[in-house]
Amino acid sequence: MKNNLTMKKLFFAGLIFAGISSCTDLEETSLDGTIQSTAQGGTVNTTAFLTTAINGLREFQNQGTMFSMGEMTSDALVGPTRGGDWDDNGALRQLHTHTWDPLHIDVKNAWNSLLSSVYACNQVIYNNGTPTQVLQARFLRAFYYYHVVDIYGQAPYRLQGSDPKADALVWTRPEATAFCISELEAIVASLPARNATDPSMISKDAAYFLLAKLYLNKAIFDGTGTFAAADMNKVVANVNLLTNSLAPDYWDNFKPSNNTSNELIFTSKNIAGGAGGNMQSRWRMGAHYNQTPGGWNGFATVAEYYNRFSTTDARAKNASAYMITNFGNPAGYQVGQQFAPGGTTPLNDRNGNLLKFTPAVTMITRGNTLETAGIRGLKYIPDAANIGSPENDYVLMRYSDALLMRAEAILRGGTGSAGTVLADLAARAGTTPAPNTLDGIYAERGRELWCEGWRRNDMIRFGKFLDIKALKPYVSASKYSLFPIPAGALLNPNIKQNPGY
Repeated sequence: MKNNLTMKKLFFAGLIFAGISSCTDLEETSLDGTIQSTAQGGTVNTTAFLTTAINGLREFQNQGTMFSMGEMTSDALVGPTRGGDWDDNGALRQLHTHTWDPLHIDVKNAWNSLLSSVYACNQVIYNNGTPTQVLQARFLRAFYYYHVVDIYGQAPYRLQGSDPKADALVWTRPEATAFCISELEAIVASLPARNATDPSMISKDAAYFLLAKLYLNKAIFDGTGTFAAADMNKVVANVNLLTNSLAPDYWDNFKPSNNTSNELIFTSKNIAGGAGGNMQSRWRMGAHYNQTPGGWNGFATVAEYYNRFSTTDARAKNASAYMITNFGNPAGYQVGQQFAPGGTTPLNDRNGNLLKFTPAVTMITRGNTLETAGIRGLKYIPDAANIGSPENDYVLMRYSDALLMRAEAILRGGTGSAGTVLADLAARAGTTPAPNTLDGIYAERGRELWCEGWRRNDMIRFGKFLDIKALKPYVSASKYSLFPIPAGALLNPNIKQNPGY
């Protein structure tokens, strides 16, 4: 239920801030994420701050903040109010219908999470961390700033040695983009090669991927809307430097032991039965209470999105023996009658009716459809032995994404060969290749990368984000291409609210 999940989210956010404040006795902290200071009577524990910065990646595993902002705002996902559940004063409905404001809970929490992680990185960089620690912190800072730039369009910063009590300065979107690019290009040669069995380790490949993502979106971030050939060639060049390969099976990237997949470039690490983030939210956020594993009966996939998959597309359904034996239903999209483990005993909802998920869904559901409205997406294969603390790493960067970025960049004016990426992805999925056009790339990104947090970013780059969609029968105002700055952050007079809010 959403109320329980909100408590989990608040508890997790508390852990982030507790991790920052418990590392050392700091004179001052700030939600602009940029204050740099030294401990009273001692030195800064850079090891602890680097751990905090790495742990900040776990926020991407939650079903809220960056994930909801990236997917719920798009054509892919909806969070309907179900009677008394999943309302939260309309927060999820506001995301899908583009009616959020500066007080929205995810707008605030994502800002605080990303910039708290920037703060932790700065503590390592500005306080004599080891060379290896500083390299890792500089990469992570660029990663977090990328998301700040993408979501909010401006970024607070503080120069090393500046007055910690002064208001932070603020980069414009082009300035912050240039900073991220310059940082990554300065450190990439010094980063280690990708670890073949632990993609959570920061590597050259992770930096190449992030550079490609920055250059591909630079036309949006700098406000010109013009995809310069030089930028597109940078995308191609960085993707060509990657050492990865496609996994033989699409689902190798999402199984409990997915750290062994050579397709994964960068992940947030989870340890079976041990340390990790809220990975279980990936199967609980949409699953019904009576399913295995039991869920919170919340998020659903919009039918128009689901219908873009062919009936043979393996990315939409994984009915392996493991899934059916342990959980009764396939991974991927779940629609129609749901079953108990073993796959033969039909499940009922809590009213005793057959549990049949229907494509039809409305923003507010009532009556007989309360528990069954909407197709449910299960992207990660649950760890049957560790449901609550699984081993699956959370995927932040994947090679198929990089290949699609390269193909897109070439179609936008870059030079080089896109290879056979569309044919290769289609062959792996058991479906027909998308046409080698920008529309084809856009459609393929939607199928290949569903529920991986990139959909809003893609829709904006392809000029689709503000359009009419299911459950939003109007064109959104242009201001919704960016989120507002949270109200509390405007106490810094250098931060200006985004236009229209």
